[in-house]
Amino acid sequence: MSMERTRQASATETAVQPPLQPAGAKPAAGEHAARGPRPKRGVPEGLWQKCDGCGATIYRKEAEELLNVCPQCGFHWYVSAAKRMEQLLDAGTFEEWDGDLKPADPLGFRDKKPYADRIVAEQKRTGLKDAALTGTGMIRARRVACGVTDSSFIMGSMGSVVGERLTRLVERATAGRLPLIIISASGGGARMHEGILSLMQMAKVSAALARYSQAGGLFISVLTNPTMGGVAASFASLGDLCFAEPRALIGFAGPRTIKATIRVELPKGFQTSEFLLEHGFVDRIVPRKDLKSEIARAIDYCGG
Repeated sequence: MSMERTRQASATETAVQPPLQPAGAKPAAGEHAARGPRPKRGVPEGLWQKCDGCGATIYRKEAEELLNVCPQCGFHWYVSAAKRMEQLLDAGTFEEWDGDLKPADPLGFRDKKPYADRIVAEQKRTGLKDAALTGTGMIRARRVACGVTDSSFIMGSMGSVVGERLTRLVERATAGRLPLIIISASGGGARMHEGILSLMQMAKVSAALARYSQAGGLFISVLTNPTMGGVAASFASLGDLCFAEPRALIGFAGPRTIKATIRVELPKGFQTSEFLLEHGFVDRIVPRKDLKSEIARAIDYCGG
């Protein structure tokens, strides 16, 4: 009896199984509908990026190999403070200074959200404690003190931590008789969330630079896009040598604000690094790929 049931079950299974298709045979009508439409393969996200200079669509990996510079028009894109340190300093030589400094909320400031919450959100988003990264490293085997401001953290505004980190950087460079490099990559002035405590950072950093200069130090200021507000009005413009990346926006107030205030048509290219080079504010325009070599050459020339 059990043998008979086994034969019946086997026959039933054979009946419901679809016949085998020969290789290369087309599927039967209606089979695609049963399986559903084949999903479309899209382009992976982040593979391409649009150039803000010429509008071309650029293969991201190619741009990264060029240090985040457009291969079509040479436009210099934003790079983070950590990435700038990586690009400028010899591999494995960077040592961060004062990385434990964190901003406080002395005024209990609140706009759309409390300042304390905004700080936490910015730190999570950027991976930075504040808008400046400082430390020491080697440039072509030359020991330097180096700082970078970063516009991604509350537009690089000069909060108390930014001013304190830069001041300590200058003081350590003075004590160690090191060449000083500060890359200004922020459009910020005083951080309104900290009021007068933020505004005084301009004077504090500038005073430290004056003492550094009296001690015979070499300060190379590198201006990138954008260098605006209190950054431009203080330490960024005080370099013994001022280098700038091509087509960088450099100034105090923005061109639209100035035009609306004085009601005068501004010159072509106003507040670009090329315009400032022509008028003596910038010593040299240096493409990103040449910056490391130019700084090393300047240090050697000045006896650093």
